[in-house]
Amino acid sequence: MANTCIIVGAGFAGLMAAAKLQGSGINCRLLEANDQVGGRMIAWQHDDELRRRATFDLGAQFFTVREARFAQFVSSWIDENIVVEWSRGFATADGSFYANGHPRYRGRPHMGAVAQHLATELDIRLNTPIKIIEMTPAGWQVTADNGDRYQSQALMLTPPVPETLALLEAGDVHLPAEAAKVLTGISYEPCLALCVQLAGNGKVPDPGGMWPIGEPIAWIADNFQKGVSAVPGAITIHAGSEFSRQHWQASDSEVAEQLLAAAEEWLVDRVEYLYVHRWRYSKPLWLHPEPVLNLLDPGPIVFAGDAFAGPRVEGAALSGLAAADWLLEYFGENDI
Repeated sequence: MANTCIIVGAGFAGLMAAAKLQGSGINCRLLEANDQVGGRMIAWQHDDELRRRATFDLGAQFFTVREARFAQFVSSWIDENIVVEWSRGFATADGSFYANGHPRYRGRPHMGAVAQHLATELDIRLNTPIKIIEMTPAGWQVTADNGDRYQSQALMLTPPVPETLALLEAGDVHLPAEAAKVLTGISYEPCLALCVQLAGNGKVPDPGGMWPIGEPIAWIADNFQKGVSAVPGAITIHAGSEFSRQHWQASDSEVAEQLLAAAEEWLVDRVEYLYVHRWRYSKPLWLHPEPVLNLLDPGPIVFAGDAFAGPRVEGAALSGLAAADWLLEYFGENDI
């Protein structure tokens, strides 16, 4: 079991780390609870009665690049035609256009394509929710809901921190007091997302994304204008954090009714179908100042994700790379 690592979560941080570790000869296995990789970088698709497939970017809508290390990856993804520049700004609800000079990039054909590209040739177990994490005499042991057990020398945890802590608690894993204090202080904003298919085109301004200022809507995107959906009228709406908190327990129909009413001037046409998705851990409210939190007690373990390096796609990527760096250093010093 020497030089082995389990990564819990095949979101962007986990995928970036696994690709680097595998490329360096480390035996990695990713365990993902959902049926696709990408975390919040996923798309939702729907086939209508005419067999037309509408596609919606469901979570992250774009990403920016500020750090040179991430820029190198993005440049290669552009060359491979899985990332394109979308815009350098967006309209706002008051009719103005906000632009600060930073390119906004999107995946091609959708945001999930970047994660799918990273996942190529990685050892990933989808549909594998985790029940318990334990430290045993043989090393880390991760037990899935279906009873399957996975063991490794080192462990990387990328899910939202409250979920991670619950898994460790279930396995009676005790972290050092200072680390436990830091991790329990991390919390997240929720986000209610609504995908709407209109009978015709909506009225989201060019280039197909806008920031309505304030509540109840934080963001609206026209996935057809964006180049994501082959079917016109495919709209993604993200509710603001306050609305999402207040309506978290509300029915899908109530959530949809209120968001549709608030977005009426940008939708206009008849709604053919809709889908509500709940992002419980959409955005961290407090960021750990370092890109990872790594420990050797009770065993080699590293916490990573967008709560550690910034609540953006780039932050998650850099956190994953930093986690891989630490693990490579650990394996280099403890190669057996």
